[in-house]
Order: sequence, then C-alpha cells, then structure tokens
Amino acid sequence: MAAIELDDVRKGFGDVQALRGVDLEVEEGEVFGFLGPNGAGKSTTINIVLDFVRPDEGSARVLGHDAREESVAVRERTGVLPEGFDLYDRLTAREHLQFAIDSKDADDDPYPLLERVGLEDAVDRKAGGFSTGMRQRLALAMALVGDPDLLILDEPSSGLDPNGARELRELVEEEAADGTTVFFSSHILGQVEAVCDRVGIIREGELVAVDTIEGLRENVAGGETLIVEVDSVPDDVSHRLKSMEGIDSVTVDGTTLRVGCDDDAKMTVISELEEMGATVSDFSTEEAPLEDLFAAYTEGEQ
Repeated sequence: MAAIELDDVRKGFGDVQALRGVDLEVEEGEVFGFLGPNGAGKSTTINIVLDFVRPDEGSARVLGHDAREESVAVRERTGVLPEGFDLYDRLTAREHLQFAIDSKDADDDPYPLLERVGLEDAVDRKAGGFSTGMRQRLALAMALVGDPDLLILDEPSSGLDPNGARELRELVEEEAADGTTVFFSSHILGQVEAVCDRVGIIREGELVAVDTIEGLRENVAGGETLIVEVDSVPDDVSHRLKSMEGIDSVTVDGTTLRVGCDDDAKMTVISELEEMGATVSDFSTEEAPLEDLFAAYTEGEQ
C-alpha cells in the first residue's frame, strides 16, 4: 500500500495555479525526497497531504485514509516538522514534548525523545534561550511523538550545524529501518542524496520527475563526465570530440579534458584522443552532482 497517493491534484490561489494535476505515489517505508525551487508547489502539496489546504480538483490518500474525510486518522499516525514552526519561549523542552504527547494521546516519555535529538542536557531549559539549531531539534523531537508511521520533514536541516545535519541523517535512516515512511523536503541537496530512496522534482506546480538519483542521472544528457589526463592537448580537440555521437560537452583545463558523454562513448573518446596523437596517462568518471540534475529539471527542458 502506498503511504501517500495524489491523483490529479490541482490547487489555485487567485490567479496563481500552485498545483497543475500532480500524480504521486510514495511507498510505505521509503525515504522520499521532494525538491523544487521556491514557489514550485512543495508547501501546497504538503498542506494538502495534511488537509491544511483543500484541493480544487483531484484526491489525496494518506496511509490508506482519505486526507480530507479522515484527516484526524491521518494526523494521529503522522509526525510533522513544518518549515517556519513556532515554539513557546516560556515552556521548557520537557513541557513542549509533554504538550505534544498529550495532544496525540500518546504514552511517550519526553526524555528519550529529547535524547534522540541531542537535547538531553536542555530538558528543563526554556525554549526562549535556545539557539536556532536547538529549536529545530526540539521541533523534530515533537514530530517523533507517538512513533508515527509517516514522518513529514519540511526543511529539517535548517539551522543545524554539520554535526546536527549528520545526526538528522542517521535519525532518518533509523526511522526508515523501523518501517517509517519519510517524506523529506529540503534545499540541502547533499542531505537528500544521502538519505532518499527516490526523489520527486516539482516545477511550476507540475511534477516533472520521480526517480532514483541514478535514474535522474541516466535521463539527463551529460549525466556523467569523463576526465582524461593527456601529455598534450591536440589541436581542435573540442571540435573533433563534439562532432562524435554521444558527446555533450568538452572543456579543457591545461592537460585535463572533461568530456560530458554517454556511457558507451567513453572508450571511443580515449581512442579518438590517441589517434589525434595524445598520450592518455589517466582517466576517470565523475557523476553529475545532484545540484546539476536539479538545475536540469527545474531550469531546462527535461
């Protein structure tokens, strides 16, 4: 059973069409990354899943429930770390957790949850004195109350230092290992690449790609770069290589060539360079970073 099912979801706000027929399935137990530029429709999608916003057309099912008709049942089984959350400055970390526990009618102990997010030493400190990163950790602990089946994290790395980001990644992996579905929206593309099983990319209200990172690379021209070290660069090398089938780009830096090419064109590039008189001393392959894939899907014509 899918944890999240969106069927032809459309939503407009006045003259702005936020979602334009979004179809999406997130499987139970997977970590799903949700990417897109500002204003692409990420927050609207999350709000529809949580029934904070009603779609104009289409339907949403979450954990087998109709998101609109059975929203209480959905929220009972969902933990949420929203972007732009608020805390009560006069309440301690323990009191925040107890409030979340009572709200969900759960039986958690606040201390182990705070320990999981690294706030065990601040359990009785008021949130008004917390740093941005500590506030983010506290909100994450509240999202974990009740051992949710679905965890929705909207920009969870915001305010976290590198250690905090690493601990977040480990926590997400632990939750997924326990069978929790994690829906992970973030601008920190390295975090997404490190933890997500699949990624969805939304642009101008339309879902333009849903795939693994490797699948996205395979669908983007120049998804891999061949790096070749030569003794000397032949004349007119860029023109000669670019005229070959499967070659997308060629750049030269000293005696290093970077060639964007299809996988089956790599050895042809090496052979062509040797025929042109160059001695190849070394070569390697570099995968396109997620930043480049993101740009290709959100700015190009993919």
